[in-house]
Amino acid sequence: MRISLAQAEHIDHLAVLFDQYRVFYNQASDLDAAKQFLDERFQHRDSVIFVAMDNQNMVGFTQLYPSFSSVSMQRVWILNDLFVAENYRKQGVANLLMDAAEQYAQDTGAVRIVLATQITNTAAQTLYESRNYVRDEAFYHYALRLH
Repeated sequence: MRISLAQAEHIDHLAVLFDQYRVFYNQASDLDAAKQFLDERFQHRDSVIFVAMDNQNMVGFTQLYPSFSSVSMQRVWILNDLFVAENYRKQGVANLLMDAAEQYAQDTGAVRIVLATQITNTAAQTLYESRNYVRDEAFYHYALRLH
């Protein structure tokens, strides 16, 4: 298994996994929109994506978005997406992707990585807690739906 930084030429294969990820979160499949979304992220350098390759097969990805902490005055990375194809789960792929994301965050001088997952996604919670991520119990997080 090889983990690497995604490049624009990965978009077609990455879009398939990204679409599966969205379907996992109860969104309608839309491969064209997935390609367009990823293409825009690459064009604008809005995110950093690592992919897991098993020979020539892309089997997982994680996507980080940059942010900053005003209090610490340091970079923060938001681990927004983590997905592994179903037939590659429970084989350590997610851990390898997390390793890459964490190393990248350290290399870029980030103070922390933040993430969120569905309350019902206990597999993800187990993974994160096994890697010493701590559930935030000091702050409530709010969202305002605009569309």
